[in-house]
Amino acid sequence: MAALLTEPNLASPDDFYERVIAAHRGLDDAQSATVNAKLILLLANHIGDAQVLEQAIAAAREDVAPAP
Repeated sequence: MAALLTEPNLASPDDFYERVIAAHRGLDDAQSATVNAKLILLLANHIGDAQVLEQAIAAAREDVAPAP
């Protein structure tokens, strides 16, 4: 069973963060949400492992309470 890697694994995390922020510049909230959704789906397709993706979904949802 493959495991979700949660330890730092980016060679240049600050550069990646800046690229993500730059991708959202000039966009409204709906456009930013669309970019995020497309990025998630592209990366999920690249990962391709359903078990790893399930672990990622669970980790992302952890400690996030539903809206009242």
